[in-house]
Amino acid sequence: MSDTHRFHVADFVIFSVTILISIGIGIYYALSGDRQRTTSEYLVGGRKMSFMPVAISLLVSFESSIMMLGVPAEVYVYGVQWIMANLGFFTANWISMCLIVPLIHPLKITSIYEYLELRFKSKIVRMFGTILGVLTTLWYMGIVLFGPGIALEAVTGFPKGASIALIAFAAAIYTSIGGLKAVVWTDVFQAIVMFSGCFAILIKGTMYSGGPKAVWDTAEEGARMNFFVFDLDPTIRHTFWGLYFGSLVRGLGFAFNQSTCQRISSTPTLKDAYKMLLITTPSHFIALSLAAYEGVVAYSYYTTLRCDPLESDQISDPNQIIPFMVMDMFRELPGMPGLFLASLFSASLSTLSTGLSSLSAIILEDIVKEIPKFSALSEIKYTVIAKISVIVSAVVACGVAYMIAQVGGTMTQIAGTLISAFSGPLTGLFLLGALFPWGNVKGAMVGTLLSVILCTWLGIGSSFSKTLRKEPWLPAAPTDQCLIDNSTWAINMTISNLTSRGEDMYTTTTIEDVTQSIEPQGLDKMYSLSYTWFGAIGVITAMVVGSTLSLLTGPMAHKDLDTRYILPFVPKLTGCLPDVIRHYLRCDLDFTKTKVEKSEKSVVGLELNIEKPLKPEEMVLLNGDDEARNHHA
Repeated sequence: MSDTHRFHVADFVIFSVTILISIGIGIYYALSGDRQRTTSEYLVGGRKMSFMPVAISLLVSFESSIMMLGVPAEVYVYGVQWIMANLGFFTANWISMCLIVPLIHPLKITSIYEYLELRFKSKIVRMFGTILGVLTTLWYMGIVLFGPGIALEAVTGFPKGASIALIAFAAAIYTSIGGLKAVVWTDVFQAIVMFSGCFAILIKGTMYSGGPKAVWDTAEEGARMNFFVFDLDPTIRHTFWGLYFGSLVRGLGFAFNQSTCQRISSTPTLKDAYKMLLITTPSHFIALSLAAYEGVVAYSYYTTLRCDPLESDQISDPNQIIPFMVMDMFRELPGMPGLFLASLFSASLSTLSTGLSSLSAIILEDIVKEIPKFSALSEIKYTVIAKISVIVSAVVACGVAYMIAQVGGTMTQIAGTLISAFSGPLTGLFLLGALFPWGNVKGAMVGTLLSVILCTWLGIGSSFSKTLRKEPWLPAAPTDQCLIDNSTWAINMTISNLTSRGEDMYTTTTIEDVTQSIEPQGLDKMYSLSYTWFGAIGVITAMVVGSTLSLLTGPMAHKDLDTRYILPFVPKLTGCLPDVIRHYLRCDLDFTKTKVEKSEKSVVGLELNIEKPLKPEEMVLLNGDDEARNHHA
């Protein structure tokens, strides 16, 4: 490795200070306030946290190494069309804010899976949802850990195993000792570091390339400005339809994510919950757009430099492009590569700590407290169990990260393929309960299970099939000025050398050539479906099969339904149907008796006013006081 791509003392100092500050915040909150003596304080910050830090925390929770490495890599090799997926997520977040927040916040629940038991009156459905939630979170944390490890090992010599272990260790320490408050305030600090590194790359890269106009002109000449691809073929890797609508449907699952639920529940009022998401939703869109622009800047930078690091074999993975560019741009400025390393680790730490906190809440509320032997422990013992679960989850996440190393592709594709196998069906399960009053336990279980099987089959097949068509990369940047070991790199690669790189196919091999030479056969035709549709397939399968089976087996009885757990959207759409049909569909429920404090009106114009008395067991589940829950148990 060239000396210009090695870290200096200043880089390690900046990086180390970032890690130490993150751990220090955890220690501070472990020793201050109520010192995490109750699960309410530990898991939801006592439900008294200000909306602004919670909003920043929720924002950076989803701005992981996937954003820092995966999105720029995607744009660098495939173009900016991925921005349509960002637009789909943006739309999904607005829908979630308007519909899901007024459903979840008044319930005062700690675990999002408590909702499933309240809605379906079934512990089995809740446990099934919990298992899917744990698997989704573990896969996501594994991808987040894998990203920095694989990238930094190639461009800085930082061992992949050490990178994975270091991030997991730091996140586990401050999450386990400080609880949600430590996670939130550490996220605020890490957001500053993360965006400092991001803006440093954008500013320096844009200046070197000749300014914003030159950057866009270069990207246009390199075919990177491919915003709209309206082809209806679902096997094409990226089209407008798959990116926008696939992401929109999959993005609805963010509202039913445990980390989102914890932050919604940590705000004292419904109004604060809305304020939090009013900040997070547009900020999330802007952050991902900046990451996409990083990919454009990277292409423009190496076109100006006339040395594509992928084409010249200086790096082998597109996820390494941003770390490599940082080492190139700031090789004369010690400390800046360290800032980027700190920002990358901060992005991973924020997501990992959120995942660990979420798993802690899930394990405690949905598993431990459901075991009769542990149903009446003291608050201190419950808190200790929650802290231990953080450590165990971190170890498991490290194992998952090593498994993910066997899957190829950009991080955005890896995430979209693997996580959708569990998150898609889980989102469908929640939407079945929230939207369809006639949904019952049989429909929920069978629909979700079939959805999991289908999505897992598609995900495994598309990831490991050896005969699938690989999408060719866009034209590489020039390589005639590459300097490696103080000598000019000679361009003597033959077509056979180039195409032997498998996925690394440029314009010497056209899309038509690849399609004709590798025509999917048998099951590969099914596996050829674009990964952008996997999440939507999971959501729709769970909802369609679940709602249909519920109708065939008989909807839930009116006496078992409660309008607090159902959105009035579908019942309003069926208003023109005959009363006998609406009665069978359970769409004749009285939604005017839904309880919310009069001062907390919905920003979407609905004032829910529940006067229906709570059942004793529901009083326990809905009570924000964890001691009351233990007393009931």
